[in-house]
Amino acid sequence: MKKKQFAVIGLGRFGGSICRTLSEQGMEVLAIDIDEDRVNEFAAIASHAVVGDTTDENVLKSLGIRNFDHVIVAIGDNIQASILTTLILKELGVNHITVKATNDYHEKVLKKIGADQIVHPERDMGERIAHNLISNNVLDYLELSDKHSIVEIVASERLDGHSLLELDIRARYGINIVAIKRGASVIVSPLASEIIRKGDVLVVIGADSDIDRFEEKVVG
Repeated sequence: MKKKQFAVIGLGRFGGSICRTLSEQGMEVLAIDIDEDRVNEFAAIASHAVVGDTTDENVLKSLGIRNFDHVIVAIGDNIQASILTTLILKELGVNHITVKATNDYHEKVLKKIGADQIVHPERDMGERIAHNLISNNVLDYLELSDKHSIVEIVASERLDGHSLLELDIRARYGINIVAIKRGASVIVSPLASEIIRKGDVLVVIGADSDIDRFEEKVVG
């Protein structure tokens, strides 16, 4: 199978982290930044690392950017450069563009010019940490939409020794337990007969309001 080709524009903390992780996963990655020191830092990590001003259409054309499967625009400190780069990528016909937004205004503009995916790494991480701080039972939190999430919840004594059938969580709370982590093992799509043990990590998917209700009444 052909390896996916990625280009990461902006090698700050967010872009650098993506570049490093994609490279570690064996993907082909082109790393681009206007700062030569940053580019040098990633020269040994990415497949290719180049110094370039991506607000210049000719620079992006010369890099053959339209041939990449996915371009990540991670320019954090210059909203104008981020917007202009995204616009040029769109005009050049790049298949998939993910852009880091620094605020809601930035996101609105990116949506209007056709960014395929917009991420708010600082805000999203802040939400995950806040959820973890509020509850002793919540280990991890991933927002799927404005109202739906996947949450990892530690099973309390109240659930210990009860099967999923007995608890009838889906009917009572409208949520689904998609997996149970028990020590080093993971039970994916557990059967209704599966007995929950105290300390199991329940991977729950559903509406935020239903998850909160489940946590308050059953876990807390």
